[in-house]
Amino acid sequence: MGRPYVFITRKLPDDIIAPIKDIAEVAMWPHDDIPVSRDVLINEAKKADALLTMVSDVIDQEVLKAGKSLKVVANMGVGFDNIDVPAATKYGIAVCNTPDVLTDTTADLTFALLLAAARRIVEAAQFIKEGKWKSWSPFLLAGVDVHHKTIGIVGMGKIGQAVAKRAAGFDMNILYHNRSRNIEAEKQLGATYCSFQELLATADFVVCLTPLTNETRHMFNREAFRKMKQSAIFINASRGAVVDEQALYDALVSGEIAGAGLDVFEHEPIDASHPLLTLKNVVALPHIGSATGETRTKMMELASRNIIAVLQGKQPETLVNKEWNSR
Repeated sequence: MGRPYVFITRKLPDDIIAPIKDIAEVAMWPHDDIPVSRDVLINEAKKADALLTMVSDVIDQEVLKAGKSLKVVANMGVGFDNIDVPAATKYGIAVCNTPDVLTDTTADLTFALLLAAARRIVEAAQFIKEGKWKSWSPFLLAGVDVHHKTIGIVGMGKIGQAVAKRAAGFDMNILYHNRSRNIEAEKQLGATYCSFQELLATADFVVCLTPLTNETRHMFNREAFRKMKQSAIFINASRGAVVDEQALYDALVSGEIAGAGLDVFEHEPIDASHPLLTLKNVVALPHIGSATGETRTKMMELASRNIIAVLQGKQPETLVNKEWNSR
């Protein structure tokens, strides 16, 4: 019997995928900055026993059905809304993600985005680079305080809890909304559970960390932004499609809210013509929540271990579809 075949959808370092090569034949898309084409993905799925994918890869029913020998899809990310998990389960394919290893890194970035939007960091950096700093003035690029303000976290999972921990260090009042109450966050961090509507009306900083589901798609819509304070700053470090971007743009232009910090967008990558990028009160980043060398390496290693486990008939470390039965 031949060795199993693994396809990796982006170019990863050879030393990281070496353990997979010890047990399988490995093919890898030759680019780290260009996504694999749809045709290549489907053709590779047809012969693969395992796929190591990125959150930007669409692993839908067509791909999964093509994978007659496919046993596992290991996604490099916490989110897995790019994968048709019910279809994978139906076909006996394990779906794995990479939680935990990126929690603190993503929380760091989320809070950095909050600080950057509040204190106009990007705008100020550009101001000085363009030679516009001619004198000191009392309100030059004046932002807003973060300390002792109210943060409202929508999605109090592990990353949300890590953001709340950072907010506590700034003596912030912590509100949160979640599908269910997080008693640990309430006890350890003094977080207060409230309704979505109450959070919107009360928070100075509204931080979106909820996963993308049918229920959360466009939950931040025109009505939601109108309920926020005019001084509120909106932060999104979860998934772009949780936000109605036209509604956000209108709210920022009309002054319904004061600013936004965005690490994610509904259709990625965006280009310089995106309407939100024309606004000075928007800090925009290219989906770099977990982007440190240390954390991305850990994510690659965990995805590799999940593939190896499934191919060796073992339980993977971070299985998404708990009802999975191997074929």
